Amino acid sequence: MHTFLSRVNAVSAFSLSTLAALTFFCFASTFFKSYTAPVSITAANIVLKNVPEYAVSREKNDLGALRFDMTSDLTPLFNWNTKQLFLYLVAEYETQNNKVNQVVLWDRIIRRGESSIITLKNQHLKYYFWDDGNGLLGHKNVSLSLSWNIIPIAGTLPLWSGSGSYKLSFPSEYTQGRSSY
Repeated sequence: MHTFLSRVNAVSAFSLSTLAALTFFCFASTFFKSYTAPVSITAANIVLKNVPEYAVSREKNDLGALRFDMTSDLTPLFNWNTKQLFLYLVAEYETQNNKVNQVVLWDRIIRRGESSIITLKNQHLKYYFWDDGNGLLGHKNVSLSLSWNIIPIAGTLPLWSGSGSYKLSFPSEYTQGRSSY
């Protein structure tokens, strides 16, 4: 006969193998699901200043500010394997110094059970819109888009983007003095 410890070992190994297989099937059942959603973004009160950035150096860099409106229904992104969503608004543009510039301007975490309908009106930026130089002055092709990471209960951490973006233009002159954008 087998000893008590060998029986516990056999039961534990079988249980862990079964749980690992079930976890894999849970992950596989949502792996091929599309996690896109329509997003509507608009921006207004676009202000551009040329100010010294004291955190890195005393060189003057462009600092953009704006307010935005955003609406989206992210309810279809939640399923039994979705724990939470990490949303972030990205500004993407090209300058002479850098082919790709991406700046995160705003973010939010939506947990399971919370309202997943986004309706923002006249929202301020959560993070500064710094450019490493003077690349925003007169820039006519800055794209705002909403992206998200889906944090699953089991599986990989996919990155998705919403279908819909907004192209904005920065002024060709810097704003002087204090402005209440």
